[in-house]
Amino acid sequence: QVQLVESGGGLVQAGGSLRLSCATSGRTFSRYSMAWFRQAPGKEREFVGVQRVSGITYYADSVKGRFTISRDNDKNTVYLQMNSLKPEDTAVYYCAATGDISANYLYIRVEVYNYWGQGTQVTVSS
Repeated sequence: QVQLVESGGGLVQAGGSLRLSCATSGRTFSRYSMAWFRQAPGKEREFVGVQRVSGITYYADSVKGRFTISRDNDKNTVYLQMNSLKPEDTAVYYCAATGDISANYLYIRVEVYNYWGQGTQVTVSS
């Protein structure tokens, strides 16, 4: 069992930055692909990005060039650095974990992730 706890959300002005953290329990953190999703009010949960076990990262087109995922295996923590934030980035952000998957296209799908955090609110004001 893996527990995920997000932190770092808050209110920021457009153009600003935030860094989200996702702390995990367990000793097998390095074996998991770690992803970030977000969900805005009235919308479905959407893929933001993922870092595979190998370290390769994929991002949604909407955040590419602005968001960066990194991880610290010694601290069992994954981060989401968000720069140049826009009002449309406002959402609850969730981290999620799954084992390594060979088919890259599956990482955008909610159902492949075994573990989820409780979410952290990010609000970007215009």
